[in-house]
Amino acid sequence: MFSSILESIDTGILAVCDILYKPYIVPLFLLVAGIVFTVMTKGMQVRLFKEACRSIMEKPSEKEGVSSFGALMVSTASRVGTGNIIGVSTAICLGGPGAIFWMWVTAFVGGATAFVESTLAQIYKKKDDDGTSKGGPAFYMEQALNMRWLGVIFSILIILIYALGYNLLAAYNLQSTFSVFGFYKESSTPIIIGLILMILFGIIVVGGAKRLIKVTEYLVPIMGVLYVLVSLIVLITHITALPAMFGSIFRSAFDFKSIFGGFSGSCIMWGIKRGLYSNEAGMGSAPNAAARASVSHPAKQGLVQMLSVFIDTLLICTASAFMFLISGVEPTADIAGAVYVQNSMQAALGTWGPVFLSVAMSLFAFTTLIGNYSYCEGCLEFIIKRDATKTELLIFRIVATIIVFLGAVASAGVVWDLADMLQGMAVIINVPVILVLGGVAVKCLNDYVAQRKAGKDPVFKASSIDLKQKTDFWN
Repeated sequence: MFSSILESIDTGILAVCDILYKPYIVPLFLLVAGIVFTVMTKGMQVRLFKEACRSIMEKPSEKEGVSSFGALMVSTASRVGTGNIIGVSTAICLGGPGAIFWMWVTAFVGGATAFVESTLAQIYKKKDDDGTSKGGPAFYMEQALNMRWLGVIFSILIILIYALGYNLLAAYNLQSTFSVFGFYKESSTPIIIGLILMILFGIIVVGGAKRLIKVTEYLVPIMGVLYVLVSLIVLITHITALPAMFGSIFRSAFDFKSIFGGFSGSCIMWGIKRGLYSNEAGMGSAPNAAARASVSHPAKQGLVQMLSVFIDTLLICTASAFMFLISGVEPTADIAGAVYVQNSMQAALGTWGPVFLSVAMSLFAFTTLIGNYSYCEGCLEFIIKRDATKTELLIFRIVATIIVFLGAVASAGVVWDLADMLQGMAVIINVPVILVLGGVAVKCLNDYVAQRKAGKDPVFKASSIDLKQKTDFWN
């Protein structure tokens, strides 16, 4: 009976996804926004790439504030996770190797989108009781558009996406990577892994936001560097296969007869879906972390968040894709997900490949769970218009912790489809808002560039761009 209920729920979710991912809805929203912002910012992804790298090491402008690097690691912890491994696997198996090319396109234009939404979050952020800041799309919807009701809807959606959809998925993806080992038993292993993950997650989450940031600051760079290094070893040892691999990517990416014969299952659609799941540009999630950074100019954090998209998709997702495609294992729909990943890693690295993957996935999934959750408490407080009490926060954290366990024992179809549906809904709310407000972020960028050209360390004042609304930090 329970399985039939889940099947009915999944059928309803898929029906919504079929509407959201029609070419003229989520894909069009993302690509149009990315192209518009790329033009408006004069190709900032290339023009200001060096400046973005420099901004990463910006020290917090206030002693108790969160650094640019700390905010970057929180958003990267959410972005750089199981989507970079299992998500890439499903994109290749279900959409073909060409899905990787369209993930690159989504990431490149999405860099400008990420800049705009994160810069807006900085401009309209609010001062917390302890002197630090909080913000995100809900806050710029309220402050700039006077649409608190839309901010409440969006906050509810963010909680559903991250505490429910993405954390269910991260926990499921983690436990599924152990399925190739002899000790794995379908009836008990997911439960054991789920319990371990739930306990570790609960310990960290109960420590609060500052502890979340500290954990991700250490774990994310370490795991990212190790993962890329291993991928480079695989590429070097299989270098003769590189031309054939690139050939398969570009042939599949531009096989338009096949693409438009079935767009919903094409490499373009899977590239956009998994690109969005991976880098989140346009969803309005990373701005919640960006708003916490203490910087002297909003554009500084916007540039840093743009770089996070590149780290996620153009670096780590590409590393995963190359390792899988160069292994020689044929990607097919019936092995999409952890099975294709494990088979590829074993073919590329030998018997220790699956072991390395399981360790990497454990780190990726754990930081993803932490990064995802970090967005939720601020959204809860926006909804209730006050700081949550200790009791309310404890209940909220306990529920979030239980969800992690449920994800480990859930079915693949439901968790993937739920994540796809929720992230698509976030896009269709956030993208029109940032298109309306994008001019404010561009003016802010121009002010930053002008100050840099004058040899100054940019400091922002709302009056310098004729901002009408009062702000907590920039008056």
